[in-house]
Amino acid sequence: MLALVDKPIIQYGVEEAIASGIEHIIIVTGRGKGAIEDHFDHSFELDAALERSGKTELLAVSRGVSSLARISYVRQKEPLGLGHAVLCAKNLVGDEPFAVILPDDVIESKVPCLKQMLDVFDERGGSVLAAQTVEGEGISAYGVLAGVQDAVDWRIFNCTGMVEKPKFADAPSNQAIVGRYVLTPLVFELLEKTKPGAGGEIQLTDGIKALLKREKVFGYTFEGKRYDAGDKLGMLQATVGVSR
Repeated sequence: MLALVDKPIIQYGVEEAIASGIEHIIIVTGRGKGAIEDHFDHSFELDAALERSGKTELLAVSRGVSSLARISYVRQKEPLGLGHAVLCAKNLVGDEPFAVILPDDVIESKVPCLKQMLDVFDERGGSVLAAQTVEGEGISAYGVLAGVQDAVDWRIFNCTGMVEKPKFADAPSNQAIVGRYVLTPLVFELLEKTKPGAGGEIQLTDGIKALLKREKVFGYTFEGKRYDAGDKLGMLQATVGVSR
């Protein structure tokens, strides 16, 4: 809910999903996260007050947020990792492909990043992970893809594996995974079998590694600019970039 310019960071992710054609959004929340639900709810009291005050522009913004999309919420009772958070949404997603957006990664692009990835999914028929080229020692801060670039489209990376935060010398490529995923429902079954790793958490990357043994998985170097709003410097850069 931290504000980036004029709206919470999570709203950028929701708006990207909607602009990509997603009709049903599931937000995984936890204890003390009621402000998220309130933000996307319809506040009759606020609307009435704005209408009485003649603040028509703010009234339009208020009503626009509550009508963005069909939004459902599911509770993650304990912070047991991203893989576990994804598993919490299993019953709502059902047996369909789905996307995962980590709103801390704010991505500016003419065509929404997720829409670019959905197009690759439709064309290639396999799960798609957003990738960013990272040169030098900085690659050690990311999950890194192993594999080869596609012979037809250089933006597509044919994955054979992935390594979490490798040393620079051990990195299998310069393709870093960032917070966008388009996944097939098989990943739910595999995450249920995934044993907790460090800190007792179930990692999404472990589920995707298992998925690689069963299906094709692609990395996609999206067109656009990514800001890491989960980092102080990244938040500052995002504020400047989004404000332009």
